Amino acid sequence: EVERIWAKGNIIVFDVDVIGGINLKRIFGGDACSIFVMPPSVEELRRRLEGRGTDAPEVIDRRVAKAEFELTKAPEFDHIVVNDSLDEAIAETTRIIEEFITGRS
Repeated sequence: EVERIWAKGNIIVFDVDVIGGINLKRIFGGDACSIFVMPPSVEELRRRLEGRGTDAPEVIDRRVAKAEFELTKAPEFDHIVVNDSLDEAIAETTRIIEEFITGRS
């Protein structure tokens, strides 16, 4: 399916978990640009999750533990974007994607 979409000249964006991102990069190599979006810190992630008030404490604990593991995988990505300011993270991600696309043209 990816090859069919590429053949039409389209660009594909995947929003996947960390392991999925690593696997996609392994499969597609230089034809893919991987971006790891991370919180400024684990403590800030916990604060944000608690501030939402949508998850039980044990769910937050599991999400934070998963994030701690995922953060160890960040170096396996082409780029790391720290989501300290949403607007800045969006701008940086957009710049990375545009540069990748332009470099492939």
